[in-house]
Amino acid sequence: MATRSLSPLDRILSDVQRALDTVAGAPLAQRPNPAGDHAEIVLDEDERRHAAGLMRINHVGEVCAQALYCGQAAVARDGTTREHLLDAAQEETDHLAWCADRLRELDSRPSLLNPIWYAGSYAIGALAGLRGDGWNLGFVVETERQVEAHIDEHLQSLPAADARSRAILQVMKVDEARHADSAEQAGARILPMPVPTLMAAASKLMKSVAYRI
Repeated sequence: MATRSLSPLDRILSDVQRALDTVAGAPLAQRPNPAGDHAEIVLDEDERRHAAGLMRINHVGEVCAQALYCGQAAVARDGTTREHLLDAAQEETDHLAWCADRLRELDSRPSLLNPIWYAGSYAIGALAGLRGDGWNLGFVVETERQVEAHIDEHLQSLPAADARSRAILQVMKVDEARHADSAEQAGARILPMPVPTLMAAASKLMKSVAYRI
């Protein structure tokens, strides 16, 4: 049976629904939470607060990833590129749900600025996509490589006893690396300087704010 092609209005409505689900909803993961096999260990208050801050950063990162991929997919010129972006966004939905679960377990909450993070990232994704699909995929590669790097930092910084957060981040890191590799194989172009530097600076600001707010 043929798949119905979405009209521009359909895509707009789909993007709006995804934004609402990401920012205000309760996203559902399609894969089991990697933390499931690890017993909860009681952390002291400083450890709990620090772990929650790190997981809030990771949750914001997944909010931004959803927005970036949707913004890029909205203007992608090639159907295969669009599907690549939306498939990656679906895996990021798993990450979003896992991070949200862990924040609840740590008696904490997502960033209060998630609507702003989402709107800004969607705009950046759309602007990147307008340059063409090669640049679109190049933006995916750079984003995922930077996410891998900050996950590595968090794995080093997490309280030693927090095996549940650690298990989530380890699976996320593998997924992010695969997304980057897939984008490279699909024809990603290397982003020119100073784009990667500006992306890293924006990420550093986001992490500093999201840790607390």
